[in-house]
Amino acid sequence: MGWIEHDYPDAQTLVARVSATLEATCRQALAARSHAVLALAGGRTPLPVYAHLANAGLAGRILALPTDERCVPHDHPACNLRNLREAFDSAALALVRHSRVGGNPASDLSRQQQELDSRLRGNDDQSPYGNDGALSRHADTGIDVHPLTTAEGDVDASLALARTWLAAHPQPFDAVLLGMGADGHFASLFPGAANLAEGLAPDSGADAIATLPDPLPPEAPFPRISLTLPRLLHAGDVHLVVGGQDKRAVLRRAQQDPHAPFPVAALLHAAQAHPIHIHWSP
Repeated sequence: MGWIEHDYPDAQTLVARVSATLEATCRQALAARSHAVLALAGGRTPLPVYAHLANAGLAGRILALPTDERCVPHDHPACNLRNLREAFDSAALALVRHSRVGGNPASDLSRQQQELDSRLRGNDDQSPYGNDGALSRHADTGIDVHPLTTAEGDVDASLALARTWLAAHPQPFDAVLLGMGADGHFASLFPGAANLAEGLAPDSGADAIATLPDPLPPEAPFPRISLTLPRLLHAGDVHLVVGGQDKRAVLRRAQQDPHAPFPVAALLHAAQAHPIHIHWSP
């Protein structure tokens, strides 16, 4: 069904609107069945969105799954699971802190983001992780983030874990949040990967693949586990967040040509029940 574009004047407005949209989706799902299921992108850009969800006072359980994961130990700084859990946990801590001393949690978002950035860089001596990489929750956000990989990050074992979990949870995601790289990749479906076609094929029958970007991104040179395109599209709503003019130029090429050399072209032109929501800001 194509896509719907949402343009914003700046990244702050984009974050606010996407946050409100995901909150509304969660509330609708929680009202219907007391739980919601999300697939969430890693990276720094969506972290304020996750902080908003943690602070939203949602009544019920939210199960979140990374859209993709680096095959590294769970306590590694490059681990999406760690970063997602840190984002939700940091927001919950801020909420508890404000409930004790008074004030508005939203007014402290900047300081909260700074604290989170420091923790993600490993500068927090009081890490919420034990020696085995398991998260010790400081506060109950009502949001559980499930891993796509084993604690040690073994590729084969992680792929088996991801596929087993997804097979046991075949229901559609209530919402999927994706980002897009400058090369047109989304999740960990990279244009140079040897098995990209398996990840994009609508009839592959696979919910997840193990993949190795080629070339390896220097900032994260690791093999990955990624949800496949058909599993990501098995959702009520799919949101694609894109920032900057350069990425918008890639997006335009992918929109105009379903055979463009960018994986996002397959996402945009796939047969789907609902349109993709594209959120862009300069």
